[in-house]
Amino acid sequence: MATKKFKCKVCGYVHEGDKAPANCPVCQAPASEFEEIKEEGSAKKGIDRNSNTYTVVYAAVMVLLVAVALAFTSQSLKPFQKQNEDNDKRQQILRSINVNVPANEAEAKYNELIKDAYLLNENGEKIGDAAEAFAGEKDGFPVFVATVDGQTKYIMALHGAGLWGPLWGYLSVNDDKNTVFGADFSHQGETPGLGAEISKPVFSQQFAGKQIFKDGTFKSIAIVKPGKSVDGQDYVDGISGGTITSQGVSSMIFDSLKSYEKFLTSNQ
Repeated sequence: MATKKFKCKVCGYVHEGDKAPANCPVCQAPASEFEEIKEEGSAKKGIDRNSNTYTVVYAAVMVLLVAVALAFTSQSLKPFQKQNEDNDKRQQILRSINVNVPANEAEAKYNELIKDAYLLNENGEKIGDAAEAFAGEKDGFPVFVATVDGQTKYIMALHGAGLWGPLWGYLSVNDDKNTVFGADFSHQGETPGLGAEISKPVFSQQFAGKQIFKDGTFKSIAIVKPGKSVDGQDYVDGISGGTITSQGVSSMIFDSLKSYEKFLTSNQ
């Protein structure tokens, strides 16, 4: 059994034993003048919050907790993010056939007007179904078939590069697979008021009625500086002050539609 310690409150003498002595051997003070000394080392020590170890451990735990919280939040929101992305894509596809609806109506309107969709290779052969065409995760060229006022429209996807980042869009043609019915363009980071104007209707509406083929030869649709013209193919005015972005859109249209050439010249 551990020995206790008792201190004389009169002279400070420390006695070790099971109990205080009857009298202090130094000053003769009675046992009532002794008090037990509690050893601090025997009690559990608290955490030293001023130590470097505590700071490092605390920071590591907080980082871990925040990471777990963010991961959980991200996973929880992923279905909503996917739904928003899909509806934004549906809105873009619909705008290419001149139908503009809010996001909460996009899915219903898309299902109403888009009657079929499939994925093609460069030979115009089907290699994927509607789900794969919409997902855009498989190599190939998606086609969305719409019925507008009883007439068939074919919608094709466009991909290219602008001044500051990717460009993309959709272009629809009538059932002759040549005359443009509508178009919609978007971008990741073009300059507001300049290149970013490609996403505005005032630009995309110029494409209606233009033809992709001339005398049976693929020509695409050129984008030229306002006031300029080009021989041998249809063209539209580019964005003032957005020359590089306009050139990017022009190249995007040519390169993307070229991949659809065999489809556009087939009876499919």
